[in-house]
Amino acid sequence: MTGVAVPPVNRVEWEGAVRIIRSIYPPIDLFEDIADPADWPLLISAEQKTNPRIMASVGNIDLVPPGRRVGGLGASYLMASFTHVSPDRPSRFSGGSYGVLYVARSYETALFETIYHHARFMARTAEPAGWTSQFREIILKVDAALHDLRGGSDEFGLWLDPQTYQAPQQLAASLRGAGSDGIAYPSVRQAGGECVALFYPDCASNPIQGRHLDYHWDGKRVDLVRDAGSGAVFRVVED
Repeated sequence: MTGVAVPPVNRVEWEGAVRIIRSIYPPIDLFEDIADPADWPLLISAEQKTNPRIMASVGNIDLVPPGRRVGGLGASYLMASFTHVSPDRPSRFSGGSYGVLYVARSYETALFETIYHHARFMARTAEPAGWTSQFREIILKVDAALHDLRGGSDEFGLWLDPQTYQAPQQLAASLRGAGSDGIAYPSVRQAGGECVALFYPDCASNPIQGRHLDYHWDGKRVDLVRDAGSGAVFRVVED
């Protein structure tokens, strides 16, 4: 970080924070079990003797330090982002060599964040118009001391570019290597929204499933969102 401003560290405590994920990702039995996370390597070894595909489900737990692993009901929603990583799936604060748990302060911000990335995928693959994908809302608590980019400083602009991730990935790698728990930042997809990028699963807790959602693709953008439970349909109005 030599020659580059280091963001200040502030405590972020959000009750009712929101993450929206694809519904195709089921809970992972190992993480949901009551077993102590310290026993997971032994359980995986035993399970592989009868189920060689277990690693495809669990991912690489070695990417999460033993003392920072979480287990129990809902733990899949916290752990999976860290055990299933790939350079083919980079994000704003990771080149794909380590996991990041992205969480928004509100449902609306989480919605706009996921709509943006889903629309990019749909455009790249030239998908036809229609109700295309199902998502689920995860409501959780965030409690961590994070490097904070929400201050509005001009120095932070490079790390908040809406399109280019090289600079924020470098920042995140440096901060994480120095022991940071993550980054708080203003959403670049919804004006006034706030997000966090957590480097470890124990920075969040109490995940519970909320609404099931359907996104409608009109061939150019996600224009409608449907609450699958109530059937209510909402039009997406961009800023």
